[in-house]
Amino acid sequence: MALLKINGIDKTYASGAMPATLADLLTQMNIDAATVVAEIDGAIVPRQAFADTRLADGMTLELVRFVPGG
Repeated sequence: MALLKINGIDKTYASGAMPATLADLLTQMNIDAATVVAEIDGAIVPRQAFADTRLADGMTLELVRFVPGG
């Protein structure tokens, strides 16, 4: 089992089922990468690095989505 904490909520993945990269996670969550700011373990991840940012058991992620309108 692998664990990610996403926006304060523990998300457990079966062995081998955790997304490999931040981009994979966003795709799995149906989130458009152009509309999100991501932070992993307290560090902002540049949008152009989403596909290269590997996820590992125990990481803490904060995902902030921008929604148009007011």
